[in-house]
Amino acid sequence: MTDQNRGGIEQSPRRRGQGELETQVLAALHQAPGAVPAAWVQERLGGTLAYTTVITILTRLHAKGAVTRRRAGRSFEWTAIADAAGLAALRMRRVLDAESDREAVLARFLTSLTPEDEQVLRGLLAQGPGEGED
Repeated sequence: MTDQNRGGIEQSPRRRGQGELETQVLAALHQAPGAVPAAWVQERLGGTLAYTTVITILTRLHAKGAVTRRRAGRSFEWTAIADAAGLAALRMRRVLDAESDREAVLARFLTSLTPEDEQVLRGLLAQGPGEGED
């Protein structure tokens, strides 16, 4: 699928950012009245994505622990258990888990924070576990 600009030159559609579809799928699932089939998610995303693409995204989110699924006939019904922030945290954790020197990675991360982000992190660390979660 291509678009033509005013000069008649074909351009490819905008490429989505990494994780953008996952975030959109999670947002759709959070609007669901309960567990829903992939077709419901596809419809909420405007119906422009192929059904197989939606299934792939849901399966990846399931592997990351961001959604649950239950058998419904020959298919599954899906439920979000993480929001966009939770998905980002899962990604960060996966990157950290893949590194052999966790301390060095965390130290580099901390030195790259803005002063404002550092203050937020200090405040969160000062709270007990789970106190700052909604």
